[in-house]
Amino acid sequence: MTNAGVSDCDDLSSVRAAIDREMTEATAELASLLGSASPDELRRPSAGTRWTNRQLLFHMVFGYCVVRTLMPLVHTLGRLGWSRRFAATLNAGRAPFHVVNYVGSVVGGQVLPTTVVLRLMEQTVAALERRLDRETVESLALTMCFPTEWDPYFRPMMKVEDVYRYGRLHFNHHRRQLTM
Repeated sequence: MTNAGVSDCDDLSSVRAAIDREMTEATAELASLLGSASPDELRRPSAGTRWTNRQLLFHMVFGYCVVRTLMPLVHTLGRLGWSRRFAATLNAGRAPFHVVNYVGSVVGGQVLPTTVVLRLMEQTVAALERRLDRETVESLALTMCFPTEWDPYFRPMMKVEDVYRYGRLHFNHHRRQLTM
């Protein structure tokens, strides 16, 4: 995530291009991983998680789904300035979140065919790219307090730009845990 803000149209174009490139590269990497993995590799336990490689690959896509879901919330709360209590409430509910996060990836990783997992990533990234095309300098700079106890890449205060970039940070973190 960047500390520098978007200050003019040239910066807006470069930030959009960088975020788009990150999402496109993650999608291509996922396609390569899913396309080259054997059934045995997909069933193998990952490193440092309780998920199999297949479940972890789904979880990596789920990170982008979270970004897509968060965008309207970050825009709204960023404009209203009501996010501090919201983040505190989410932090208080971290235990159920972690259970849902784990079980959701177990189920999604086992039930969905890898072709569907890739299609979900492609559709999610396409939706994020459409939204990114509509972002302005002002909207990318909107901030919201985040529940830092939910994820190591959530910071106490994040800009819309940071939330877009979170998807790739999350993806890269878990990519290192795959054992394929």
